[in-house]
Amino acid sequence: MHVVLAGGGTAGHIEPALALADALRRQDPTVGITALGTERGLETRLVPERGYELALIPAVPLPRKPTPELITVPGRLRGTIKAAEQILERTRADCVVGFGGYVALPGYLAAKRAGVPIVVHEANARPGLANKIGSRYAHGVAVSTPDSKLRGARYIGIPLRRTIATLDRARVRPEARAAFGLDPNLPTLLVSGGSQGARHLNEVVQRVAPLLQRSGIQILHVVGPKNELPRVDNMPGMPPYIPVPYVDRMDLAYAAADMMLCRAGAMTVAELSAVGLPAAYVPLPIGNGEQRLNAQPVVNAGGGLLVDDAALTPEWVQGNVLPVLADPHRLYEMSRAAAEFGRRDADDLLVGMVYEAIAARRNA
Repeated sequence: MHVVLAGGGTAGHIEPALALADALRRQDPTVGITALGTERGLETRLVPERGYELALIPAVPLPRKPTPELITVPGRLRGTIKAAEQILERTRADCVVGFGGYVALPGYLAAKRAGVPIVVHEANARPGLANKIGSRYAHGVAVSTPDSKLRGARYIGIPLRRTIATLDRARVRPEARAAFGLDPNLPTLLVSGGSQGARHLNEVVQRVAPLLQRSGIQILHVVGPKNELPRVDNMPGMPPYIPVPYVDRMDLAYAAADMMLCRAGAMTVAELSAVGLPAAYVPLPIGNGEQRLNAQPVVNAGGGLLVDDAALTPEWVQGNVLPVLADPHRLYEMSRAAAEFGRRDADDLLVGMVYEAIAARRNA
């Protein structure tokens, strides 16, 4: 069996694809896996690092919404579809699984032409154009939120790295806090604006940090590798404020924390829900509003708070985040609500959908 994954560009597309690849290999170590990608995407680093084959095709950016530019896409796609079709032929692909992004649409159209079954996974609450088109031809459509608008979709969550999906925060917490130089017993706020950081989140946290520390809260702040680390003078006896440029073990960061202040990317929401970590979500103020939609279900379930980027101030953190961190019972209830909403088994469920699509095509 050989499965081709189409989900390049950003980590939000690549990480679920790699989680599926890992799950496929757990079930059948002999399965062949090839990931489609482009020269400009993060997949050029992430896919080889995980030990999977990467096959490059030309990049054809898609408009985020239907626009006049959309009519030029078919012409620009022809060469890319042909390149993808050649990869399907070379690998004798049994299924194409797409996660959105630049490579997904040519992957879907090549699979349709080659008669290869398609499975679509949509991570965002608001589907992208590639997955909207791909879902029309798919044997199975999986989504991350229960109220997705994709027709015939099955709610499974987002495939996650095993280190996240199997994380026991309480058991790992002592090790995690020691790894970051945190106090083993103090309430802990984790802050991150995503892989590159977020300037506004960083500025607000730096301003409110002394107040949080005086209130008995310690802070682990992932500022982003391109942002300057703030100068910190941790006074003796004060809870620590620890800024770091990046963290390559987010499982340890989640285990160390009691609450998180963060953006609301689909992967972030899925990971925090799966591990039962409540969060104050600050949706990215640009784009088509999908980050707010990503966070809304878990917030409605009681597993988090939601605040607009423009409304995030030190005063908002003091009035909304601090009371949660200072109340163990409320932290427990929010953690439980987040965990009840989270899905840890999306990778295995998606493997099942791949096998179903292959079986359906063979039976037909």
